[in-house]
Amino acid sequence: MTGLRDRALLSTAYDTGLRASELVAVAIEHIEEAIDPAARLLQILRHKGDQEGEGATAYLSPRTVSAIAAWRDAAGIEHGPLFRRVQVRRYKARPAVKGRRIDSISSREAWDLRKTLPKPAVPARVEYDVGEGALHPASVGPIYRAMIQRAFDRGALPDLTADDLVRLLKGISAHSTRVGLNQDLFASGEDLAGIMDALRWKSPRMPLAYNRNLAAEAGATGRLLGKLS
Repeated sequence: MTGLRDRALLSTAYDTGLRASELVAVAIEHIEEAIDPAARLLQILRHKGDQEGEGATAYLSPRTVSAIAAWRDAAGIEHGPLFRRVQVRRYKARPAVKGRRIDSISSREAWDLRKTLPKPAVPARVEYDVGEGALHPASVGPIYRAMIQRAFDRGALPDLTADDLVRLLKGISAHSTRVGLNQDLFASGEDLAGIMDALRWKSPRMPLAYNRNLAAEAGATGRLLGKLS
């Protein structure tokens, strides 16, 4: 179940570029219909650059909508916070117990407990308790790192060595999805104004800082030298 939550969390974070505190504040009531029936719109009631409390709207792709639906169905969430704490309880398997005869302490009598002691085998199981409260913002970064670690352990990241993984995990934070979306938008050819609008930046300083290397390649000098080479 936590895997469904984490997938929905990561997908929502990438679509919207929300900061950790904004991401965990998302509630079911903030999700609205879109023109595309497979997509949704997310009403952001308040964000870091919104000093006047005007709010903003973000797009949720069909991929994210599907992930959110799977998480909601599994967790039984109908209203309130979308991304919630989940308590996981793991129980080990227990082998079957046969009935046996036990003599009394005095040895003058015996108790036949064959009908009361036998217990069937119990398989290992995992139980989940979904809380009412939202995730804490500080838990978002560790969730991302745990997802990457699981993917590596399952062989889903064959190009990474163990050393690469260590370096990668050190650089992952709750802000990584926002930075990644910022860079992907720039790489896809979106202009600075469009990126600032999509990610609700009030100043061009941070989006330019995150895209410094890409900007060097895509800027005027990079384009000119590319034609000359």
